[in-house]
Amino acid sequence: MATTTRGGGTSPAMSMKLLVDTKAGCVLFAEPGKDVVDFLFSLLALPVGTAVSLLGKRSMVGSAGHLYASVQRLDEAYVLPGADIDALLRPAVPSPAAASNVSLLCLPGPSSSAASKRFFWCGEDHSRSYAYRYGRPERNYVTDASGGACPACGKPMTKEMYWARSDSGGGSGSGTAATGTAKGFVQGVVTYTVLDNLTVTPMSAISSITLLNTFRVRDLSALQEKIVRIGYKEGLAILKASLQSKTVLTDVFLAHKAPRSAA
Repeated sequence: MATTTRGGGTSPAMSMKLLVDTKAGCVLFAEPGKDVVDFLFSLLALPVGTAVSLLGKRSMVGSAGHLYASVQRLDEAYVLPGADIDALLRPAVPSPAAASNVSLLCLPGPSSSAASKRFFWCGEDHSRSYAYRYGRPERNYVTDASGGACPACGKPMTKEMYWARSDSGGGSGSGTAATGTAKGFVQGVVTYTVLDNLTVTPMSAISSITLLNTFRVRDLSALQEKIVRIGYKEGLAILKASLQSKTVLTDVFLAHKAPRSAA
């Protein structure tokens, strides 16, 4: 299934299974895959300024703290080799180009990207024509502003170059992805549990029973499984609710309960 982005394109949506208490009208917990957990954890790497520009002015309350604590408590056995967890707990401020791209959401974003920018150079290959002129190889330079002087030769940088997207979908990210073919933050061979307040833990049969006891579920007939899909719209709704509410999944995915608004 594809979802439509704000830029008009389409991209496969993620999905997860909810366990809903129909009597209480709330989500008890969800069973997401690696892609959804990576998305939820990536919210911690989203700069505050970008979140404000996407959602409007909101106070930093709700379930974001639970996400942060989930990453802190996550055992290294569940983390991909090479994944930089510190990039979630202490994220570096990305470049303006990265900040304008919501790829950190692991979702299709607005159409603005490096591919839509224009790059220019002077047209001289200094790595060859100026090689070792001053005892060292000269560099070629590129800029995103046409007309500037080339630092190597002084010529105006007006000749356009073109962005070539890599097949792997890579880019200049913030160092959060693992090296090699695996991407994201967590292992994909494990099933996870996400509570309504976005607490994330690895799942087991025992933990599921414990959760049902914790929620004091007595009438199993009142429980209902619901498959939901997460596209760009739902992703932003989760981000918004995580800053306002401790019942994020209920607010976003149960239609009869509208997301709460901050005062």
